[in-house]
Amino acid sequence: MIRLTWVQPEDLVGHELRQAEEEGKDARAIRSRWLAAGGHLAPARAGASPAPPSPELRAFAEELLTELSQLPPLWAAPENRAPRQAVSGRGGTGERRALRHRLHAAWLGRAAGCLLGKPVEKLPLEGIRSLARATGNWPLNTWFTAQGLPPELAAAHPWNKRSAPTSLAENIDGMPEDDDLNYPLLNLRLLQHHGRDFTTADVARLWLDELPAARTFTAERIAYRNLLAGIEPPHTATHHNPFREWIGALIRADVHGWTHPGAPAAAADSAYRDACLSHTANGVYGAMFAAATIAEAAAGTGDVHHCLRTGLTVVPADSRLSRAVHHGIQLAAGERDFDRVVDALHAAYGHHHWVHVIPNAALLAASLTHADGDFTGSITRAVSGGWDTDSNGATAGSIAGLLAGHPDALPDRWTSPLKNRLASSVPGFDGTGFDTLADLTTELATELATELAQERPQP
Repeated sequence: MIRLTWVQPEDLVGHELRQAEEEGKDARAIRSRWLAAGGHLAPARAGASPAPPSPELRAFAEELLTELSQLPPLWAAPENRAPRQAVSGRGGTGERRALRHRLHAAWLGRAAGCLLGKPVEKLPLEGIRSLARATGNWPLNTWFTAQGLPPELAAAHPWNKRSAPTSLAENIDGMPEDDDLNYPLLNLRLLQHHGRDFTTADVARLWLDELPAARTFTAERIAYRNLLAGIEPPHTATHHNPFREWIGALIRADVHGWTHPGAPAAAADSAYRDACLSHTANGVYGAMFAAATIAEAAAGTGDVHHCLRTGLTVVPADSRLSRAVHHGIQLAAGERDFDRVVDALHAAYGHHHWVHVIPNAALLAASLTHADGDFTGSITRAVSGGWDTDSNGATAGSIAGLLAGHPDALPDRWTSPLKNRLASSVPGFDGTGFDTLADLTTELATELATELAQERPQP
């Protein structure tokens, strides 16, 4: 029997109860009813095969998900909204060749940071630290390895089963497939087909046409299922979707930033239309923050601290996302020992699921701040902090790559194993080189900049 994860009603109720609490809803009565009926609050561990629920329990779970979606919040929360247009880009894309070098470095950086985090995805913080220390790689400075690892430690903290064969120092051979790279490829296709005026419905159609369902997870998988059930955006993000504030939209934001260098508000608006297919509120704000930060870095001016400040201008200042990012930046700016920064973040946000956008955005901002723009420092800090290691490493690598300015500025130990080759199930992209992807992205950025300049009022 094949039991699909991330979609069954009985697995979603526990996540929705936690999300309701985050949104300030009083779901205590529903929680009690669910537990009294024999429901659980946490899904089975990855790889486990729980017994299927009774038809009655599954039907009850479906009923409770609907009830939870109708609960009013106890306090007012910021609404989903497009970025304030007062935050405008400086205009222009800069010199095309220099932009192409930055984008090439960003693609490589995203791949390297993602690959670094893949073998330790889902591991607890102490497991990551123990594995790295046991091989003389702490503070983290290079790829993880199983060579020389004590058997008892390997058994206590097993590598990510899917990733270990392709993401340890001894077996890396090009960039393996990962959703953190698939979504940038899809968004290249999106902009090629629809330009800067794409709609959320265009994103939905592209997913159905070119994104294999099994390559989706959490909020994206729910949105995909909702599309197949005939539910249209933006309801795809809210119908029985407890993952709507998780990290999925943020990891789709890079191309929106890469193709709007120096125009952070336009980048955030583009990311907003993408994110609304699967996310709401802070899930959307995370994408907007990342896109605006990346757009500012893509302009080739300013440092990482300026870029992060710019990213924060496009999200509501009173949102949980904004407060968490500010907290991460402040911790990193005031503490030399990054392990202490991470410990403080885990103490503050460890109650969230490890894929939630709030802790991961705070860690991303802290990592970039503490590394002061250095490429190796940025990706290793993002990964060593735990939670969604491959996604945080990917976004940190993208931003730090842009700031490095040129692929040759990235250390060879991070780029050579990639072999200028990316695996993907997105049609037409399997085996593509990062240099080719840089060419495609530069072309799109130039086209979109021309469109944006034509729309601006003349002085």
